[in-house]
Amino acid sequence: MIISLDPEVPEIWYLIDAVQTLREGGVIAYPTDTVYGLGCDIFNKDGIERIYRIRNIPRKKQLSFICSDLKHIAEYAQVSNMAYRLMKRLLPGPYTFILPATHKVPRLMLTNRRTVGIRVPDNKICYELVSQLGNPIISASVVPDEDDPVSDPFRIYDTYKKQLDMVIDGGVLEHAFSTVIDLSGGAPEIVRVGKGDISDL
Repeated sequence: MIISLDPEVPEIWYLIDAVQTLREGGVIAYPTDTVYGLGCDIFNKDGIERIYRIRNIPRKKQLSFICSDLKHIAEYAQVSNMAYRLMKRLLPGPYTFILPATHKVPRLMLTNRRTVGIRVPDNKICYELVSQLGNPIISASVVPDEDDPVSDPFRIYDTYKKQLDMVIDGGVLEHAFSTVIDLSGGAPEIVRVGKGDISDL
């Protein structure tokens, strides 16, 4: 199934269907402020395993997830004063922050370092999905053709329709990944330079 939502004012009745799909353990493709992501409820083990299989990602590779805001992040990660100030300035936006995990993060989501990658995209569809679900959702980037500079929901649907429960069309996105910043140690460490501006870090 593919549903089209207004990226600025997502229609509530379609969002209800998407949230219900997540609650029932479904896997969806949805837009962010970078590329489209594959997502499920982080508390659904079967959904997470499906995402690893769909993307053919090795189990040792950590999956990041999306929270709705800084308060939501603090439930799943230990946030120092320095990290809080930095994230408050940059979020919502195209950044993934690596932080020490709290006990609330499912074991399946943890690495040996016990850190997590968390995003708060500047995207109203993402915000509404997470807010209405009440739980974070997995964020595994998906671009059907790695050499193509756009992320097209209808191409994603054609590629993965037999493996996904729903694709949310929020428009065509440019192929640009998030900037990854490790805040699990002392000073911020840039792990990957992406769409987010890091000129003042």
